[in-house]
Amino acid sequence: MVKENNCSERELVAKFLSWRKEEDFRELYRRFAPKLNQLIIRLLGSMNGDLQDVIQTTWFRAIQNLAAFRWESNLQTWLTGIAINCSREYQRKCRKTTNSEWVENMDRSTVPRINLAVNRIDLEKAITSLPDGYREVLILHDIEGYTHDEIARFLGIESGTSKSQLSRARKVIRFKFSERDGEKNNE
Repeated sequence: MVKENNCSERELVAKFLSWRKEEDFRELYRRFAPKLNQLIIRLLGSMNGDLQDVIQTTWFRAIQNLAAFRWESNLQTWLTGIAINCSREYQRKCRKTTNSEWVENMDRSTVPRINLAVNRIDLEKAITSLPDGYREVLILHDIEGYTHDEIARFLGIESGTSKSQLSRARKVIRFKFSERDGEKNNE
């Protein structure tokens, strides 16, 4: 029979740090892994070959530094920062090609807004194909719900940069869907 753990985050962290019991780690993992894993999957996009390594590195660093966590933010936000850093390190290590050339050559004219039901898989593919900075900001803002100030702190950028990257990411997504729809109409 599985025992339900109703400890607060602080109590659970204190308990884990005191005793270092596997069951306490499992509870931390159970509470935070689903959201963190999804974030890492989205941040890595098409570079998810060693996804499990990045997830493990994230948790290893979190546990290694948990005693130093000062509770200036909530635990989920702190873990998100670690996941972002681990994902960025992996991307730097594995960088092969980027989509920046495609984005630079994109028609700069206003991309028309499209009114259509976007398939979730198509949207995930479009997000995956975004350049790293655009993808990170779009995921953190539109999917995870962080503010531009929080994103700026996570990524080490200005709040204005976060806003402009979000705007550009949305424009690229709209452009990709308008291109796709144009191909369908030509068939």
